[in-house]
Amino acid sequence: MGSKRSRTTDSEYEQAIQLYSPVIKTPEPLSVKFHNRNSPVVVFAHGAGAPSTSGWMLRWKSLLANVLNAVEVVTFDYPYINGRRKAAPKPEKLVGFHSDIVRKVAAKYPEHPLILAGKSLGSRISCMVAAENDIDVSAVVCLGYPLKATNGIIREEPLLQLTVPVMFVEGGNDSFCPLESLELVRNKLKVVNALHVIENGDHSFQIAKKNLELTGMTREEAEERAVEAVAVFVSQIISEKVTDRSIVSLLE
Repeated sequence: MGSKRSRTTDSEYEQAIQLYSPVIKTPEPLSVKFHNRNSPVVVFAHGAGAPSTSGWMLRWKSLLANVLNAVEVVTFDYPYINGRRKAAPKPEKLVGFHSDIVRKVAAKYPEHPLILAGKSLGSRISCMVAAENDIDVSAVVCLGYPLKATNGIIREEPLLQLTVPVMFVEGGNDSFCPLESLELVRNKLKVVNALHVIENGDHSFQIAKKNLELTGMTREEAEERAVEAVAVFVSQIISEKVTDRSIVSLLE
C-alpha cells in the first residue's frame, strides 16, 4: 500500500494545468475575473443518458455560471430524451436541432462571447456545431468527451474539423476517453487546445471511494478545480491572449 498523498497545493495545481495546457499560462486559482463586457453566454448540452434537469447537469450549470460570470447558461433537451426512445440517435441527426438553439442564443446576446459546452454526447455535438461556418463560437468546452466508441473506434473527426479553441475536462479513469488516445488526437489539432484531468475520475467525474484518499480531495473539490481551469482557458481565449497554438511566450 502506498502512503497517503497530501492535498494538491496551489503551486502544484498551476504546474499540472501548464503540463496539460502547454500554450496556456495559468494564474492563481480563483483569480479569474469576468466583467459584464466580456462575460460569455454558454450553451450547455446534456449527455446521452440523462436530461438537462439531471443532478449532474444542474450542478455543472451552476458551476459554469458562477465561475464564468455568464450572462446566461442555456440548457435544453434533445428531442429524443422526452420521447419513448431511450437510446440516443446518431449525433448527425441532432446537429440541426442543437444548431438552432445556438443561433437563437447568439442572436439574443450578440455582444457576448459564445461558449459551447457539453457533457459526453453533448460535447461531441457541440464540436460539430462549432465547425459550422455561420456560427461565431469563441470556444468549446468538452466535459467527458466520448472519444472511444464501445467497439474501440476512436471518434476524432468532429475534433479534427474544429476551427475554434477547445478545452477537455476528462476523468483519469474514463474508459470512453483514454488519455493516451486523446493526447494523440490533440497533437493533430490545428487549434488551441487544453486538457484538465480529474485524477481517478470516471466518465462523469465520479471518484471511487478507495481512490478518494489517494486523490487527496473530495469530488466537489476536484470539480471546483476543474471548472476553475475552464475559467482560465475561457478568459484567455476571450481576451485574445492566445490566438495560435504556436504561441509559447505565455509560459515564459
